[in-house]
Amino acid sequence: MKRLLLLVPTTSYRVGDFLAAAQRLGVDVAVGSDQPQVLESHGRTVTVDFLDLEKGVRQIVAYAGRYPLLAIVPTDEETTLLAALASRELGLAHNTPESVEAAGNKFRFRTVLANSGLTVPRFSLYSTGDDPERLADEAGYPGVLKPLAMSASRGVIRVDDRGEFIGAFRRIKGILERHGGRRDSHILAEDYVPGREVALEGLLTGGRLHVLALFDKPDPLEGPFFEETIYVTPSRLSQSEQDAVADTAATAVAALGLTSGPIHGEFRLNGRGVWVIDLAARSIGGLCARALRFGAGMRLEEIILRHALGMPGTIKEREAEAAGVMMIPIPGAGTLRRADGLISARSVTGVEDVSITIPRGQAVVPLPEGSRYLGFIFARGDTPGAVEAALREAHGRLRFTID
Repeated sequence: MKRLLLLVPTTSYRVGDFLAAAQRLGVDVAVGSDQPQVLESHGRTVTVDFLDLEKGVRQIVAYAGRYPLLAIVPTDEETTLLAALASRELGLAHNTPESVEAAGNKFRFRTVLANSGLTVPRFSLYSTGDDPERLADEAGYPGVLKPLAMSASRGVIRVDDRGEFIGAFRRIKGILERHGGRRDSHILAEDYVPGREVALEGLLTGGRLHVLALFDKPDPLEGPFFEETIYVTPSRLSQSEQDAVADTAATAVAALGLTSGPIHGEFRLNGRGVWVIDLAARSIGGLCARALRFGAGMRLEEIILRHALGMPGTIKEREAEAAGVMMIPIPGAGTLRRADGLISARSVTGVEDVSITIPRGQAVVPLPEGSRYLGFIFARGDTPGAVEAALREAHGRLRFTID
């Protein structure tokens, strides 16, 4: 019996939601992860090297020789390129590896968009071996420094003057040396783009973009770090502004060459129009997808799996009710000892759930070095404003002890 292969890092929050979606669809599913799993001898899991892509492809191809595959679905940023390469090798539906690689590398991403005619900030590529004091004299301010491949705003720092540039450059270099691996030895510098920020969740079918949801980000994301907190949908932008975001997203994915599967994009709007901040060949991260429901209660993971398997009726309209999620920020580095106020937070009108995803006793690291949140708050309501208010009130009732 053919099955679907999910590529899931062991640090991912999402494996449970994807497995639940597969079960609802009655799909035979296996999990490919970067650590050995208990059920591997039964063919339900396979260890895959996510860092050595050639080795990872060989492992997936060997697995498919024993258990033929219908599709390969990446769940997180770390697995998108490997999924494209392995799908090409096996003749399965996929984005081209070149398009996925361009979306996942911030310098190539900026270069492609600049050549497509879209509005992009000025940008420069530097090596971590360059002298930051010399570079700081040539830079424009305000600006943003960022690694090329890290997601969730990790290592992204705004700089307003020469001193901040030097400090941020050295800080990002340290992050790359600790977490980036040998291939991550460059830093992108670009002009800071002011404006309101939104996030678009979409699905590509034959190169055509279907907008599944547009989220407002009501908190100002002005730096020095860009920790995302609240997402609320439907967007309160005007219809013409929403159409402009969708048109810009469609132009960007066409320029990159992406044609199939989920995309997640970040955009800013100001007096000069719509700017693409980031665009990934994957769906929204963390547990944020739980804020979305489609049709008669269908979840985003089910839509993604249905699309990968070529099932009819995949595209559904998002429910009419407003919804949102808050990614609970980490207030300081240390060890999480207690999380109090959960019962009170869950009792706020409109709040559906509060999930703390870091166990007590574990280390917590804020941005820009960290890449995780303390947890997630989910709410629904009649209006986006009511949802936002519920998320803020619930968060205000939580207390965290970190030492």
